[in-house]
Amino acid sequence: MKIKVNRNSLWSEIFVKELADKGVKYACISPGSRNTPLTLAFSSNKEIKTHILVDERSNGFFALGLARASGTPVALVCTSGTAVAEFYPAIIEAFQQNIPLIVCTADRPPELQNCGANQTIHQNNIYKNHIFWSANAGLPALSSKKLSFIRSLAKKAFLESSAKGPVHVNFPFRKPLEPFIFTDEVNETLLRGEDTGRNAVSSVKEPASMKAKAMNSPMDIIYNKLKASQKCIILTGPDEPSETLPCSLQNLASVFGLPILADGASQLRYGSHDKKNVFINFEGFLRSKEFSKKIEPELILHFGRTMTSKGMEIFLENTTSEYCIINEMGNIFDPFNKSAQVLQLNPGEFCLGMVKKAEREGFLRKDSSWLELFRNAELKAERLKQELILSAEFPFEGRIISETISLMPQDSNLMISNSMPIRDLDYFAPRLNCHINVFNNRGASGIDGIISTALGIAQATQKPTVLFTGDLAFYYDMNGLLASKKYSIPLVVVLINNDGGGIFQMLPVSECDEKLFKNCFQTPQELDYSHFVKGYGGDFRDVKSWQDFKSSFTRALKNEGLSVLQLKTDPKKSTSLRRHFWKEVSKSIL
Repeated sequence: MKIKVNRNSLWSEIFVKELADKGVKYACISPGSRNTPLTLAFSSNKEIKTHILVDERSNGFFALGLARASGTPVALVCTSGTAVAEFYPAIIEAFQQNIPLIVCTADRPPELQNCGANQTIHQNNIYKNHIFWSANAGLPALSSKKLSFIRSLAKKAFLESSAKGPVHVNFPFRKPLEPFIFTDEVNETLLRGEDTGRNAVSSVKEPASMKAKAMNSPMDIIYNKLKASQKCIILTGPDEPSETLPCSLQNLASVFGLPILADGASQLRYGSHDKKNVFINFEGFLRSKEFSKKIEPELILHFGRTMTSKGMEIFLENTTSEYCIINEMGNIFDPFNKSAQVLQLNPGEFCLGMVKKAEREGFLRKDSSWLELFRNAELKAERLKQELILSAEFPFEGRIISETISLMPQDSNLMISNSMPIRDLDYFAPRLNCHINVFNNRGASGIDGIISTALGIAQATQKPTVLFTGDLAFYYDMNGLLASKKYSIPLVVVLINNDGGGIFQMLPVSECDEKLFKNCFQTPQELDYSHFVKGYGGDFRDVKSWQDFKSSFTRALKNEGLSVLQLKTDPKKSTSLRRHFWKEVSKSIL
């Protein structure tokens, strides 16, 4: 029996169904004409939840948040032309952090390329420097061989994305694009998949696991070094939330008597796990050259991404220690080119292997003199930090981030913006028994897409979510607020409004001509954000005191929509307080 179909629609439906069968749960679509077949295919598939967002840049980061929090590949769909380029910032971030996105871009057919046709650019492999795999689907065709190919392409896209990060499939379509305008008659058996050669999909091989085989030699060498000398340090940079890794790292540190210097976004500061080897105030004591010499290690084990701390940056730049990076993807986080050894291993399995080997040999380090150096410095720095936080006039960013973390509910999400917010998190976030999932965009460290990423995380997890951001990052992605209104996504935004780029106060350029500095670097916007927030259906509050912040934050967590709490800060005063704190810490530990 013959059935009338639109070949673009059938082609897209088969591709989308294969993605759904493999496990794709979300699709983020930006409206357009050329992507009509893909838009309708995703929207009509009952296994996939679609989000329609008009701004491609915001949509890309919303998809990034969904993928990051759900741990599954998210489809990202747009029309042809500059819409494709608008996805690029989110793709770069996904590439840098191995976040799985399946980017599906609609394109003009070959005959419209290179001839001045409207809304036509060179899209094939357009993301080539920041993508793990790319393919051109070619024009739709309805032979069994071609339908087998499009199924295989979907499976390949899913597998490559799941293992590595963002992938790209470009879909050229000829008109007509609408499913009710028929182009072909096909056998009913073709629609049922009975003669599509579906078994050919098996020819697409599963990519080799990214997990490296644990080589005995490197593991044994590291184990022997840990046994031979206690002068080793564990660094944990920004990382993904994990239920097990914090405990595994603490167990490793306990057996070998090692300090863990934990970044504010490393996930190690928050939760019920043992934290007796976790140190958080190293920014202050690493700024002391004398103390840094005392703790010059023989081996550094680095987990997670590049550390946020400036003091750590100076320390690593000057150390002659052997440097070993451990992560499952084999990524190199070595900005100072220390010829680091990279072990492509699951960090939890690495820790377990080391601990079990020590148990078999009956090894347990009892000498704590190395740890005591860090403990003494940590206690002094913590005392000074608490004095600063409690005595600081309202509002000081260090206390704001400390209060925010302390007020967050169990198993909630914190999305921390780039620039000063993530640095203040690193400097001032406390240890807590409350479990908090910390998210960030430290892959490329841009200030774009921060709101959209936070909303994607909130939507995927359905957990209370707080965004801690500065005013420039907020301004940059205000379009992203539409997702909160459209899909009723609750989000609490703590908006640090220092009227521009407060981080530049921390840099030498702040000493240049005051007018030049203000116009070219601080770039104050002088905007009243309350109108924008209310326009998107959100609640807005100007916070006036510490007590006001606590009560407003608690109320905002109960709100079922968008809540923005604005705190206007003075970047000069805040910079002065930070520098005074670090100076006092450096003096106290000598």
